[in-house]
Amino acid sequence: MFQHDLFAAAPPAAPDAASPAPPLDLPAVLDRLSTTCERPRYSFMVLQLIAQASARSGWAGPWIEANGRRLPVRDWLSEALTPVARRDPRRLGLAARVRADLEKAGTLPLDPQAADRAIDAEVQHRIRLSGRTNVSRAVSELVRAGLVRRHYRGYRVDHENRGAQRHAVYAVTDEARRALQLGA
Repeated sequence: MFQHDLFAAAPPAAPDAASPAPPLDLPAVLDRLSTTCERPRYSFMVLQLIAQASARSGWAGPWIEANGRRLPVRDWLSEALTPVARRDPRRLGLAARVRADLEKAGTLPLDPQAADRAIDAEVQHRIRLSGRTNVSRAVSELVRAGLVRRHYRGYRVDHENRGAQRHAVYAVTDEARRALQLGA
C-alpha cells in the first residue's frame, strides 16, 4: 500500500504579481499570429505596413498620403499588398471572368485596346474591393491578438463603431512596436 498524497503533483505556483511578463519579441509576435490568425503571413505584412505608416504619430489613418494622393488607410494597405497576389491563379482567372461579364452585359468596347483598358480597370476595381475586405479581416485578427488597436474617426466625433462616414484609424500597440523595432 502507498500513500496517495505523497505522489500528488504539486499545485502550479501562482504567478508573482511583482514579476512582469517577459517582453514581446519578434518570435513571440509570430507565435501569437500563428495561433490567432487565419493567414498569419498576410497579417504580419499588414502589421508591418501599419507600423510603417504610424511611425511618426503612433496612428495610421484615417488618411495616408501616397504618391500625391490622399487615400483612406484601408485603401492604402490594400494597394500596398496588391503586388503580393500578382501571380495568384485566382487573379489570373479574374481577367477572363471580367471579360465574360462585360461581354454578357454588352459594355465591352469593340476596340481591342479600349476593351483591354476597360478589363484592366474592372479587374483593379474588384481587386481593390477584395483587398479592402482582406485588410479588414487581418486587422480584426491583429486586434484580437492584441497587437493593434482600432477606432473610427470622421463625421462629428471619434467613435468606437464604424459607419456614419467614419474612417478606420489603426495603432500598433507599444509592445508590438518594440518587438518589431527589435526585430528590424
